[in-house]
Amino acid sequence: MLFNSPEFIALFLPITLLGFYLLGKFTDVRLFWLLAASAVFYGYWDVRFLPLLAGSILFNWLLSQCLPRYSRRALIAVGISANLLLIGVFKYYNFFAENMYALAGRSFDHYDLVLPLGISFFTFQQISYLVDRRRGRAPTYPLLRYALYVMFFPQLIAGPIVRHDEIIPQYQTSPLRPAIFQLFSQGVALFCVGLLKKTLIADRLAITATPLFEAAADGRALTLAESWVASAAYSMQLYFDFSGYSDMAIGLGMMFGLRIPFNFDAPYVATSIREFWRRWHISLSRFLRDYLYVPMGGNRKGTPRLIMALMATMLLGGLWHGAGWTFVLWGALHGAALVVNHLWTASGRRLSHRPAWVLTLLFLLPCWVIFRADSLDTAYSILGSMVGVNGLSLALPISYNWGFSILAFVLAVLGPTSQVLALNLLRPRRIWAAATAGLLIYLTLNLAGDGYTEFLYFQF
Repeated sequence: MLFNSPEFIALFLPITLLGFYLLGKFTDVRLFWLLAASAVFYGYWDVRFLPLLAGSILFNWLLSQCLPRYSRRALIAVGISANLLLIGVFKYYNFFAENMYALAGRSFDHYDLVLPLGISFFTFQQISYLVDRRRGRAPTYPLLRYALYVMFFPQLIAGPIVRHDEIIPQYQTSPLRPAIFQLFSQGVALFCVGLLKKTLIADRLAITATPLFEAAADGRALTLAESWVASAAYSMQLYFDFSGYSDMAIGLGMMFGLRIPFNFDAPYVATSIREFWRRWHISLSRFLRDYLYVPMGGNRKGTPRLIMALMATMLLGGLWHGAGWTFVLWGALHGAALVVNHLWTASGRRLSHRPAWVLTLLFLLPCWVIFRADSLDTAYSILGSMVGVNGLSLALPISYNWGFSILAFVLAVLGPTSQVLALNLLRPRRIWAAATAGLLIYLTLNLAGDGYTEFLYFQF
């Protein structure tokens, strides 16, 4: 069940909201209703994975209850290992086994493993809680609240990666409080903004980006213009698709009286790769910083340790996105760029705003080619075209809507962020409420007629 599907918007969401508010006076009952609805939402994809998710939640919760009574270090090691083993078997086994067999000169038959939806997100979320328990920064929670923390359907599938102290304390707050009307209306507005970003921008950009990447994967050498259009269109598609999903998730949380942290903050205005990662997929950046980079020493133990920590963090961040050499290379390039950025800053040198912004974009666009490509060969082919290896032709077939890619780029760089638009500019008014309701109805009917697509980050 997709956020941008008619069955979600017209059926699942209204029923869930109605039950939640009817049970608003009874804290545990309304939380159980929300947990049950989340189970239905997740099971709609593939009911076979519900026991896996429930088992993961129960295991981590029981482990968290044991921490004060037994060796915290040992139990945390067991917990993290078990969580990594779970994601390793489903997501990385074939990749690592294939490469090990290749090194030994032997063939390998892939196991047909279906990747459980959202496993990367709910695994990292639970690891963060266990580590906070080890550090003495997290209390124990009743099973119902811990389970809902992991399973809350708006952020279960593709984030944001929420921390326990950001969401669980809010469960006590009554959804029937006076401020809920403004919060709910802003949530609906933010949901609509995210839906517009997905359906009217990201999906249209896919019409340009996807055929070009598929052509390169089939062995056709793209022209200079085609390769840059492919890179720009995909970079904008990914941004509007994933930030649109995040907006919808955060808006849904607000409809239930819960505030989920924002996940994007105009990343393409960044003038350095460090600033980019402070603005892009913020919840993942925080996780990588606080649970990998800082524990490995960060910038506190000299330059060699800083370089090691940055490279290791971004390599693991790349692998988190997928089991493939393209993701390893993408992570390695971002790690190297962060190292250069740190060393440049430490030297006291500065680059003026506009050249720094252009340089950052010129790094990001080729990296998104590697991220999107289905193989290193495809990535190298497109990158070669981008530097003129296959000629300097600027011609583009009429079917490529490159003008829309430019418009999307302008919106990403100059337009207001979603949170500014929905929370600050669209103040609760009757006229805005009527316009938002009309827009939501129109989009729902349009989706029912034209079909809808999955969000890109579901594959990660």
